[in-house]
Amino acid sequence: MSKVVRVGVGVIIKRGNQVLLGERIGAHGSNTWATPGGHLEFGESIESCAAREVLEETGLTVVDVKQVGFTNDIFEREDKHYITIFVEARCDEGEAQILEPHKCKQWQWFTWDNLPKPLFIPMVNLIEENTELSTSKS
Repeated sequence: MSKVVRVGVGVIIKRGNQVLLGERIGAHGSNTWATPGGHLEFGESIESCAAREVLEETGLTVVDVKQVGFTNDIFEREDKHYITIFVEARCDEGEAQILEPHKCKQWQWFTWDNLPKPLFIPMVNLIEENTELSTSKS
């Protein structure tokens, strides 16, 4: 079977000056912190994928979804390669629930200047490539 590059969508959910991150378990990136997100389905828009994945993983509804960048993520140990498209969205109410306990241990809100470690490879790459994100407070 030939190897393929998959497309992932990561959703930076903002509430005030905080972002929502989950502690991953399972597949790749186990025990790292990441935004909600997942695979882009055939024929799906980036924005629809973002809203669907957030709802499936956290039960939250997001608004004002906009694209902010992408990363080229190679997981050597797991032999996987992703292009991750990052979007930013707002969620002004509700608490994140653990709706996929086989994929996420917990959800927590963090400020950009106090992110947990270790971060999921796509998050690390995004922050390294977009230093203005770490200073974004809106």
